[in-house]
Amino acid sequence: MTLTASYEFCRRLNARHGRSYYLATLLLPAWKRPHVHALYGFARYADEIVDSFTMTGDRAAALDGLTARLALALDGAHTDDPVLPAFTQTVRSFGIDHADIDAFLRSMRADLTVGRYATYDDLLGYMEGSAAVIGTMMLPVLEPLPGLAGRAREPARRLGLAFQLTNFLRDVTEDLARGRVYLPLEDLDRFGVRVTDLGRRAPTPAVRELLAFEVERARDHYRQALAGPDLLTPSSRPCVRAACELYGGILNRIEAAHHDVLGRRVTVPRRRRLAIFTRHLLAASAADRAERRVTVQVP
Repeated sequence: MTLTASYEFCRRLNARHGRSYYLATLLLPAWKRPHVHALYGFARYADEIVDSFTMTGDRAAALDGLTARLALALDGAHTDDPVLPAFTQTVRSFGIDHADIDAFLRSMRADLTVGRYATYDDLLGYMEGSAAVIGTMMLPVLEPLPGLAGRAREPARRLGLAFQLTNFLRDVTEDLARGRVYLPLEDLDRFGVRVTDLGRRAPTPAVRELLAFEVERARDHYRQALAGPDLLTPSSRPCVRAACELYGGILNRIEAAHHDVLGRRVTVPRRRRLAIFTRHLLAASAADRAERRVTVQVP
């Protein structure tokens, strides 16, 4: 597994499994894209171990194997793993915090044994590793403006949480099939919803009210992330803004469907996704060209 092949493997994972996210990455300068793909590829690779409907065998042992191979690869050892050469190269290149990687793997391990979260705070503890740290790992690649990396961290965390909660709302049925409920049980109790109600083919009025409440909770995370793009180098801003629109658009579609996420998978139509991409493409191209203009003074 060459480094080039590993980056290409990660790109294909992103293109296959993260259509909206992949579309947004096309707005980045070409040199940044492979590193974003590497981070996404690693996250998706681990997620498939714990979430795939088709994987057979001991998932805990498979995750242990990935963790062990990662530790060796981060120490410089050769690996034939398809994702780790690209991932570890990106981690080293950008000084990505190993504590974020550890937090992510802890949340992936939690998925093997935890299927319910009693409170929203409990869920946030899980999402800190499964989502918030994805935002902070992406941050060095997206390049905060000089001196603003500290300020950019919280919006990056919030955006990760917003994307994750959006996915939870869209994927209620799929998650339930895996034995998991990512809506806090205290919220189900508040609206008079039973877990079995989430397995119906159509939502009850109580389920619709519950989902409307969670949609607003997700939107609050998006609002908390609004300042993030302005803290990044201009060439990264169109990608992040487009991703916000694409994922935020899922919430709009959930509302348009009267919060019915049980009978069908809610998606943003392809035409709408392309319209968002096109609208941000001009700004992305202009920012990329501007950053390529350098004045070199020869001594």
